[in-house]
Amino acid sequence: MQRTRSFVQVDVFSTSPYSGNPVAVVLDGTDLSDEEMQGLACWTNLSETTFVLPPTVPEADYRLRIFTPGGELPFAGHPTLGSARAWLDDGGVPHHADRVVQECAAGLVTVRRGEDTLSFAAPPRVREGALDDEYLDRIVGAFGIARDRVVAHQWVDNGPGWAVVRLATAEEVLALEPDLALIPTEMVGAIGAYPEGSEYAFEMRTFAPGAGVPEDPACGSMNAGVGQWLTSTGAAPSAYRVSQGARVGRAARIEVAADADGTVWVSGAAVIRIRGTIAL
Repeated sequence: MQRTRSFVQVDVFSTSPYSGNPVAVVLDGTDLSDEEMQGLACWTNLSETTFVLPPTVPEADYRLRIFTPGGELPFAGHPTLGSARAWLDDGGVPHHADRVVQECAAGLVTVRRGEDTLSFAAPPRVREGALDDEYLDRIVGAFGIARDRVVAHQWVDNGPGWAVVRLATAEEVLALEPDLALIPTEMVGAIGAYPEGSEYAFEMRTFAPGAGVPEDPACGSMNAGVGQWLTSTGAAPSAYRVSQGARVGRAARIEVAADADGTVWVSGAAVIRIRGTIAL
């Protein structure tokens, strides 16, 4: 007998229709096999597809599994916000009115509820520090740039495996024409600053061939790890705004802010664009 599940698609990091990063959310992943989840993630062909499950710890409101076309992730940013929006819209009642606590393979992630946005607390990085010379050479080779164009570089891995290079300007980031065949298993990004006084502080691009996603339209986990790096070193103010997605026809707006205790929050809109059922 064919099974069905409630399903929504949420556009994250933009209020303009179809301008952010969509995530597919299956609101009841109970009794679905790993193979079924992965198969659906390949079929939706989005950056991520998520499955909401009952929590296994009392502190959590729900548990989330996150799949890309290439496999399962322990954590991802825009799926966290989109899934929280979907769960709340489906009638979910959190333990605390002002926040939702998500359980995932990376641990517990707090999502704050704002008037028009949701914000997740950046999880701890599992790897940080400068990239080694060999790895950096591979990245700049794939990006087609000279090594001296890189202002700074860092591991900012909070689960997916992210590394990032900082270029001098947003224009340099937008001009990149990466050859992803040279980095087929990597998860890497580039960030560059806009002139002071601009609407956005930085332009971000993220490339995830290792997860089956050539270029992600808007990446919460990368912005979380980069936010921890930049704010902790004084390379960015405690609150700033990021633009992402222009090169893939999107217009994402991502807010990053660090509390006094160093907790970094990544915020954005999350708007449901599709509702229905999916046949499994």
